[in-house]
Amino acid sequence: MNAPEFIVTYIKDGERLTNRSASTADYSIEYSTSEKSFTAELEPNSDITLVKVDAVFDYDFTGKKFYSNGYQAWTTSKEYKKDEFARGITPLAKGDLKKFAGISADCRFVKEPSLPGEFLSHTYTYIRTGNGIELMGSLSEKNGFTVFYADMNRNTLTFSKDVEGVTPQKTVPIFDIAFESGAYDDVFDAYFSRMNISKPRIDRMTGYTSWYNYFQKINEKIILRDLNALDCVRDSVSIFQIDDGFETFVGDWLDENPEKFPHGMKYIAEKIHEKGYSAGLWLAPFNVQIKSRTYREHPDWVIRDKNGEAILGCAGWGGAYTMDIYNEEVRAYIKHFFDVILNDWQFDMVKLDFLYSQCMYPRNGKSRGTIMCEAMEFLRECCGDKLILGCGVPLGAAFGYVDACRIGCDVDLAYKGKFYNKLHINREIPSAQNSINNAVFRRHLNGRAFCNDPDVFFLRYSNLKFTTRQKLLLGGINHLFGGVLFVSDNAEEYRHEDVKALKKFFSHDNVKVLSCDEENGIFTIDTEINSEERIIKFDIISGDSNIPEILGLSAVR
Repeated sequence: MNAPEFIVTYIKDGERLTNRSASTADYSIEYSTSEKSFTAELEPNSDITLVKVDAVFDYDFTGKKFYSNGYQAWTTSKEYKKDEFARGITPLAKGDLKKFAGISADCRFVKEPSLPGEFLSHTYTYIRTGNGIELMGSLSEKNGFTVFYADMNRNTLTFSKDVEGVTPQKTVPIFDIAFESGAYDDVFDAYFSRMNISKPRIDRMTGYTSWYNYFQKINEKIILRDLNALDCVRDSVSIFQIDDGFETFVGDWLDENPEKFPHGMKYIAEKIHEKGYSAGLWLAPFNVQIKSRTYREHPDWVIRDKNGEAILGCAGWGGAYTMDIYNEEVRAYIKHFFDVILNDWQFDMVKLDFLYSQCMYPRNGKSRGTIMCEAMEFLRECCGDKLILGCGVPLGAAFGYVDACRIGCDVDLAYKGKFYNKLHINREIPSAQNSINNAVFRRHLNGRAFCNDPDVFFLRYSNLKFTTRQKLLLGGINHLFGGVLFVSDNAEEYRHEDVKALKKFFSHDNVKVLSCDEENGIFTIDTEINSEERIIKFDIISGDSNIPEILGLSAVR
C-alpha cells in the first residue's frame, strides 16, 4: 500500500479543526507500514481534544467485493460490489424518529454512505477477488473504534479511528492494523491468532428461549409447560433460557414478581436443572427503565448529557436510561445482582443485551471504544466463569470476553417483515432475511471469536407468518452456520415431522464452505457437509431453497 494521507480532526481552544497533515504545531504522527501491519501513534504538541484520525490510501477496487462488517451484533453485514448501495438510516427519518432510528446505530460517529460504491466496515474488513481475500483488521479497539471506508468510485481505502473525547497528555496509539491475505478460513485463523483470542469454551448450545412466542408476557405456568414440552427432544437440548419478562421493570432485576413467578426464579432454575439442562437468563445489565424503582431511587446513577439531561439508551419499555459504570455505586449494584442471579439463583448463563448503550457517547476523556472494552471487561469480572451470551454489543469490544454472541438482528414473526422493513429505517431492524444474511456473512466468527448466535428459528404453526420452506430455510441456515441453536416455540404443538426437524437442527454437522456468492438476494454456497460436497442455493427474498432436500427434511409439511 502507498504512504497514507493523514487527516486529523480535533478541538483546540473551543474550535474544531481539521488538518490534512501528519505533523503540525499541535500534534505529530509516527507510522510504520509493512506487508503484515500498519501502526500509527500520535504525540500531542499542545492541549487538544481528539475527534478522529484518518489514514487514506489509494486502492484499486476493480473487479473486487468489499466486506462491510456492521457496528454491533444486530447490524447488517455483507459483501458489496461497486454498483450496490449500502442503505443506512432512512432519509425519511426526521427529528425524534431519526433519534430513535439511530439509537442503536453508529450514526453518531461515522460518515454514512451517500452513493453506490461507498461502504464502511467496523473493526475489520476484507476485499475479495474470487476465492482469495485481503483482510485488514484492528488488533485492539481499546483506544477507539476502528472504521474502514471504501470509496470504489475514487479508489480510496480509509482507516479511521474514532477517538472523540480523548485528551492526550502523551503519545497515544492510534492504529494497530493486521494485514492477512489468502484463503478465507486461513486468513481468519491468522487474524484471531494475532489477537490472541482463545478458542471459545463452547462450540454449540441447543435449546429454548421464551422471547419470540410470548415476549414479556411470560409466567411460571408458561415456562414450566414449555420446559416439559421439550421432553420430546430431551437428549438434544443443552440449555433453557428465560428471556425478558421475569422482572418487574428493567433494572429492578432482584424485585421478583410473585404474580408471574410465585415460587421465584431460583425455583425455575432448579426445575431446569432437574431436566439436565443449563439455565439461562436474559438481562440488560446497564439499563434502567424510566419507571423502574432503581431509577426512581438513584437518578444520579445514569449517564447524562452536558446539560444534565438523562440520555436515553434504549427506546423499548417506554424508554430506558443507562447506568454509568464509572460510578462506584453502580458497579457495586451490578456486581450484587449478578452475584445473586449466578450464585444464589444458580443460573449458568446470562444473555446480556443492549450493551451498546454504555458507549453511545464518549466521556471522562475516554473514547467510545475504550468505554465499551472496559465495560466488557467489567461484565466478565462480574460473571466469573459463568457463560455470557452477548447481544446488542459492538463486536470488536466483545472479542475475548463473551462465550457466545448474537451476530445478526432479531428475527420477525413474519418472514417478510412488517411494513416498515421496506423503509430501511436502520441496519438493525428485526428481519428474518437479515438474520439469515448475517449467519452466512459472519460465519468466520464462529469458533474463533465466540460461538455464533444467529438468533432463533421456528417450527410452530400459530403466532407466525412463515411458510414451511421459510421455516426450514431459517432453521437450516442456523444449523449449518451457527453455534447457538435456539427454538422459540411451545413444543406441545409439534407434529412428528417437526420433532424430526428439531433434532436435525440441534445436531452437529461438519460444514466447510468452499465458496460463497450472493447476487441480488440469490445465494450460492459450495460446501462440504460431513465430507460430502453439496451446493446450497436459496432466495433470501422469497425464502425458497434446496436446504430441506440437503438436510433430508423435504417430507416436512
